[in-house]
Amino acid sequence: MRWEDFRRSDNVEDRRGQGGGFGGGRLPGGRGGLGIGGLIIVGLIAWATGINPAVLIGGAEILMGGGNGQSQQQQTQSAPRRAPDDQLGQFASAVLAQTEDVWTEIFKQQGKTYRDPGMVLFSGVTRSACGTAQSAMGPFYCPNDQKVYLDLSFFQEMKTRFRASGDFAAAYVIAHEVGHHVENQIGLLAKVQERQRQASRAEANQLSVRVELMADCLAGVWANHADQRFKILEDGDIEEALNAASAIGDDRLQKQSQGYAVPDSFTHGTSAQRVSWFKRGLQSGSLQQCNTFGSGNI
Repeated sequence: MRWEDFRRSDNVEDRRGQGGGFGGGRLPGGRGGLGIGGLIIVGLIAWATGINPAVLIGGAEILMGGGNGQSQQQQTQSAPRRAPDDQLGQFASAVLAQTEDVWTEIFKQQGKTYRDPGMVLFSGVTRSACGTAQSAMGPFYCPNDQKVYLDLSFFQEMKTRFRASGDFAAAYVIAHEVGHHVENQIGLLAKVQERQRQASRAEANQLSVRVELMADCLAGVWANHADQRFKILEDGDIEEALNAASAIGDDRLQKQSQGYAVPDSFTHGTSAQRVSWFKRGLQSGSLQQCNTFGSGNI
């Protein structure tokens, strides 16, 4: 994936502490390790590939902007902003910048204004307006402060445990998180939260699956437009993203962790579904093609 020559986002906050970050971390995919030890495997299973499940399913007061959520958001906002200076942090910043450019233009074409999300890079644990962010949760998007939270060691876990390596596989993860921000911008997440509060656990899980598959599709839409505009794709990049989407399907993760799959507990879709919806966005380049809630059969 071509990214080195493109601009970096101004919306990245590097909270990785001294000794807890990566320093000169390198990109995953056979071109060198990332430094410190990776996440425990539960991080990959808990990753709704994008959104903290408690935000959508739990409905706790702190996650809905009440209670301690407000004070945590204020503490998060007051943290000093520091731009990343290592290779992997620069990569994340460049990908975020490309999503900003793509979604700004798509929204503009529809007569709307796109508000950029923030991105917080951290190691181990940090605060978010949705509660405590921990590495073991995997990457997630917090709608309360409109920020993506990412411990970059997640990419090493993808490589070593699931053989989902490569810079474009990592870019897919970031684009998926930003897809949740797009969902938030168009008012979808609030509606899903309301429906989930009134639904059974199985029904709430199905709603979460549709949210996650839509974010996969939106990641494909971003890749389509980014390649048209910036010519980012190189040989093998699409295969990297499809491999990553397949590797983190609910059915595959559950079979690897417990030997069998429980469909009613799925929260982000099967491997086949994830691949299918990413490809749909990639091939169409259309936000309108990503309406998983309009599809009776996903």
